[in-house]
Amino acid sequence: MTEPAHQIVFIRHGHSEWNLTDRFTGWTDIPLTEVGLAEAAAAGRQLAQSGFVFDEVHGSVLQRTRQTTEALLDAMGTPEVPLLTSWRLNERHYGSLQGMDKHEIFSTWGEAASRRWWRGYFEPPPPLDINDPRHPRFDPLYQSLDSAALPITESLRDCQQRTLPYWHAVLVPRLREGRRLLVVSHGNTLRGLVMHLDGLSAEAVEQVEIPSGVPLVYRFDADLRVFDHVWLTVSVTTLV
Repeated sequence: MTEPAHQIVFIRHGHSEWNLTDRFTGWTDIPLTEVGLAEAAAAGRQLAQSGFVFDEVHGSVLQRTRQTTEALLDAMGTPEVPLLTSWRLNERHYGSLQGMDKHEIFSTWGEAASRRWWRGYFEPPPPLDINDPRHPRFDPLYQSLDSAALPITESLRDCQQRTLPYWHAVLVPRLREGRRLLVVSHGNTLRGLVMHLDGLSAEAVEQVEIPSGVPLVYRFDADLRVFDHVWLTVSVTTLV
């Protein structure tokens, strides 16, 4: 039987402060909670126990992925592994929904439209106004980028189309070279990558859930066709 030749591990950042109040975070730079840090450490211990070693970590520019990376690598005993960051690995931009909780969103736009925006593939939420202080052009994290490239809202398809160039131009060549990679990103960013790798339809991806702090391992053959994928079980007892 053919054995897999390459593998990559994906993980969604741990629980953040806005998760506590059910607010849509998107590109808002919110830190992890103590629970989120514990989730990341538990994942790191599980990865180490399973024999994983990484040459590089790739993450978004948002602090919740950096904090997840640091806690995870510390728990693995390999804090020296380099972290490379890119805005292309950021969470989906939720436009006008950012900073609002689900009750506010339902009250403003209705539940049916709201659910289409956050679970569907094609339809983006209402965009930010160009002068809205939440616009990423006002954020120092994106000062080096052309403001025309910065989103003011994104559907899952938009997010996927922004992320896939990083997959093809950065991650795939490294996998071919045999580098052992960890990608620390966000729920929708990873949903888009899973959709691409598994060839899922727009309807099927609506059912895909990416839990926080649980490593997802993809293995590939020599031609980088998906061989299989598996979630690593992280014991809740390790969060205590």
